[in-house]
Amino acid sequence: MSSRGMSLNFRVVALLGVLGLCSCSLAAAGGPLATALARNAVDAPLRAAEGVVEAVRQTVIAPQVSGAIVQLLVKPGDAVKAGQVLVRIDARAAERGAVASAAEAQAARATWDIAQKDYERQRQLQARQFISQSALDRAEAQLKSARAQTEAQLAQAAVGRTQSGYFTLTAPYSGVVAEVPVTQGDMALPGRALMTLYDPAALRVTATVPQSVATRLRRDQPVKLELPGLLEAHRWQTSRSVTVLPTADTTTHTMQVRLDLPVGLTGVTPGMFARAWLPEADDGAERSQSGVLSLAHRRILVPASAVFRRAEFSAVYVVDAQGRPSLRLVRTGRALGGDIEVLSGLAVGERVALEPLAAAQVR
Repeated sequence: MSSRGMSLNFRVVALLGVLGLCSCSLAAAGGPLATALARNAVDAPLRAAEGVVEAVRQTVIAPQVSGAIVQLLVKPGDAVKAGQVLVRIDARAAERGAVASAAEAQAARATWDIAQKDYERQRQLQARQFISQSALDRAEAQLKSARAQTEAQLAQAAVGRTQSGYFTLTAPYSGVVAEVPVTQGDMALPGRALMTLYDPAALRVTATVPQSVATRLRRDQPVKLELPGLLEAHRWQTSRSVTVLPTADTTTHTMQVRLDLPVGLTGVTPGMFARAWLPEADDGAERSQSGVLSLAHRRILVPASAVFRRAEFSAVYVVDAQGRPSLRLVRTGRALGGDIEVLSGLAVGERVALEPLAAAQVR
């Protein structure tokens, strides 16, 4: 026998010995084993598409006016409330302009009051035939002109007050500050991004898939989402909302698929890598698309918790009709939506233990 074969046999024996020691060192199981059937992948034809986490509501905060930034009240990562002040821009010139406009409006109102009183006097004199009708018409024209000028000045004063409010930027909704590319003292310009804000309560995964795949998606089934950056307990999520954007990219001939994430997830931020396992309408054909993994319809799937790993070896406990588990080495493939693909060592319909350590206790 070759040295490689002897090494392989030694590792298998060592694996069995480790599991045997586990079995001897633990007490007997107190109840029936939790099991699951090894099933054919045809029950769940899936395609894995790589995507990215996005915020449903993400806003770039930019000013409508120019001026020096005098106060920057938040930093990246801060949680803010709706209406909270984020940035203050130097508004001294605008405030003085607003004061001047208000003063001009007061002066125009005083002129209007005088014109109105003068018109009343002229109307009384004309009623007694002391002045001509043309003199009364001139007084009425002066009154209308004064009223128009007053209204214009009042409107200009209102514009000044409104523009003064543009120098204070507030949060449009409660959220988290994602980015602040400026510092205090920088010059704010109309349209220049001062910070980015997003709502952590509404996140989604956006994946790009070939248009031929998008047209075959089954939108009536929940979609498994994999977030590799999270702990195992939160790595797998389920989206019940599938939206395919109605336009395709003219260069790559791909379409975007949006999948809403559950509310209340912790540790998930926009920009994180995600993988969506998209259910397809089964047309009975084996398919492969560039950049998209294809799940072969004839492969076997078992729950990921049923696979027991030691070094490079993988094994499962197969439970017979009498409930007795027996260890069996298997060759596994990739993880598929919470399941593990079994390439060899297991047949469809065989029952496997979901908790290998509990199965090792059964004698």
